Amino acid sequence: MSTAPKKLWDIYEGLKNQFLFYNDINSIYILLSLYDLEENISNIRPKYTCTKSIKRRIKYILKNRTNRELIARNISILIHEDINRLELCFYLEGYKYGYNNKKWVDRLENKAIELYGIEGLYDNSYLFHYDFSKPEIIDLRKALRREIDSKEKKDRQIEGLVYTFCNKIIKKKIENLDKYVDKQLKIDFNPYNYSIKEEDYKLKEEEQDKIYHSIVNVIIKNVKDIYKDACWYAINDKVLKRYI
Repeated sequence: MSTAPKKLWDIYEGLKNQFLFYNDINSIYILLSLYDLEENISNIRPKYTCTKSIKRRIKYILKNRTNRELIARNISILIHEDINRLELCFYLEGYKYGYNNKKWVDRLENKAIELYGIEGLYDNSYLFHYDFSKPEIIDLRKALRREIDSKEKKDRQIEGLVYTFCNKIIKKKIENLDKYVDKQLKIDFNPYNYSIKEEDYKLKEEEQDKIYHSIVNVIIKNVKDIYKDACWYAINDKVLKRYI
């Protein structure tokens, strides 16, 4: 890697880490600006998908607790901004990877020309971003996703960053849940009396471990899909950009 690209890569990584681990909002705006200037990336369409799945998993793990719904909701609220940051970063990484991947851009362009002709590519906002009605496009998209899976199996970059992020940001919030959430009062009635006490958010060590590892697994699964979807969108955008 030459000096200039390495310096640019270091800037990207530094900004990404500031945003991910220190919630520095300015860093992501600078990063988005750099991506737009340096990579010509402009169509950013992140989808935040993890939180609902995480809430369902937590409720299942705590199925024997009467306050499982409350705990699941509080954990989801507590970590959703952290997870959104992670999802956005992986979306950007996937988009950048696809936008600069000439091999796949060329392959999609050739298929698009076969189907629509060159004239059909001018002045369009969308290509095959969401259109999977053509068997050849379905096959091409599947091949791209398989290649990304194969690459991830070798270098583990996605899993590695998720593990690091969750260990530094998410784990302490699960282990100290009662310190992070506002206490709520609970009223217990019986035929002769009633009592008012604070809701118990404390998790057993076994519950903490199960919830934490479940969260990590959900995030890994979802961000891999986010990365692959972003890559596909970027390849489509790059093909269309050739005909502006």
